[in-house]
Amino acid sequence: MTANKKQKLKASNLKSHLGFWMRLVSNNVSQSFARKLEKMDVTVAEWVVIREMYSGDDTTSPGVVSELTGLTRGAVSKLISKLLEKKLVTRTEAVEDRRYQDIRLTETAIAMVPKLAKLADANDEEFFGVLSTEEREALAAVLTKIVIHNHLKKYPID
Repeated sequence: MTANKKQKLKASNLKSHLGFWMRLVSNNVSQSFARKLEKMDVTVAEWVVIREMYSGDDTTSPGVVSELTGLTRGAVSKLISKLLEKKLVTRTEAVEDRRYQDIRLTETAIAMVPKLAKLADANDEEFFGVLSTEEREALAAVLTKIVIHNHLKKYPID
């Protein structure tokens, strides 16, 4: 394409898009948190699952975890398998219907969740500590409004 044609075609500047700025911040916040979790031998996806399980009943099922996180049942199944390998959850199959499973956090996972939550809190403070309480609340309100308007349900795990 010649320089002359480029002058005729209008294209918005990359940095004029809110999505650019949100992605820049989001990627850096997420990557920083992932590095912190890595030191505890947990991925962001695993953290999401055990944190949601921690807030729920003593036992749950992969289907409930899928509903809570917006992840597919296949993705949840793979995450549960990894958590089983790490001895962070136990799985019991129902005798009468082997398709149904009870998933439970182990004592190790239960003890780990508050420590991981502190890492999440520290990561937020690292990136958002520059904002006042009012600015944080306003940002959270704007992002929540976008989530609701666009019916966003799938948790970010990457």
